[in-house]
Amino acid sequence: MTHRLVTKDAIAETYDLIRPHIRRTPVLDWAEDGFAPGAVTLKLELLQYAGSFKTRGAFANLLAREIPAAGVCAASGGNHGAAVAYAAMKRGVPAHVFVPAISAPAKIARIRDFGAELVVGGDSYADALAASEEWRRGKDALAIHAFDQVETMLGQGTLALEFEEQAPGLDTILVAVGGGGLIAGIAAWCAGRIRVIGVEPEASPTLAHALAAGQPVDAPVGGLAADSLAPRRVGAHVFPIVQAHVERVALVSDRDIAAAQKALWGRGRVAAEPGGATAFAALLCGRYIPRLGERVGVVISGGNTNAVNFG
Repeated sequence: MTHRLVTKDAIAETYDLIRPHIRRTPVLDWAEDGFAPGAVTLKLELLQYAGSFKTRGAFANLLAREIPAAGVCAASGGNHGAAVAYAAMKRGVPAHVFVPAISAPAKIARIRDFGAELVVGGDSYADALAASEEWRRGKDALAIHAFDQVETMLGQGTLALEFEEQAPGLDTILVAVGGGGLIAGIAAWCAGRIRVIGVEPEASPTLAHALAAGQPVDAPVGGLAADSLAPRRVGAHVFPIVQAHVERVALVSDRDIAAAQKALWGRGRVAAEPGGATAFAALLCGRYIPRLGERVGVVISGGNTNAVNFG
């Protein structure tokens, strides 16, 4: 079973492998909005190379798997594509990236800047995935899945390893969910020692629907964070890990996400895209209320946005 390969020991080994190629992103204690000092700690993964945690999984794939001469291909809402393009550029291998038309201009620009061959088309991540699979037929390129791949989950799990080292004594980690690669990696690392709570947009309740059904099922796709948190369904390999180790999912509205973006920028000068602010939104809007004395970690990722105007 795939989920048995995503373990704490395997995540630690993956961290040793990718550590020279990634940034150890900082943490920030958030003593704002009524939270006591030390009660809320943000992991600023939006400062990762290529702007999101996806870079961890991209390097895990490129370093742990054999890369054919044709290079790699990936389907993405934007951040995974940027991460694969960046890692491929650094490793000197060709990359083909497929994104839907809803992908943010900032993400499309980053993928092109990193030198990947980019194809834009379709209305959703599922369309981009279908296009990438069609292109790959008859070619020898290695597909790097955005979330439902062992190496991807192992790479994303290294974020939790770092976070626990930087903020010892965390009781809970809040994690935004798209396809589930990040929350699966974090949950595999924490494995019941630290509570893991998923946070999803109400407009794209992928994991919430899967947990209710007892298996991955199609869910609505849309909302403010659709370019990063709106695959049609959670990963099949992701799901058993999440089912075993994630306590629950909190749903937040687009208004909540926008308010979290504004709070992060206005009070912390943290410029997060909608998907990057989603986990924090659950705290601000009260969809997750910490217990007395609870220490809560929040993952802030990613930062590929044009929302801040420096003109």
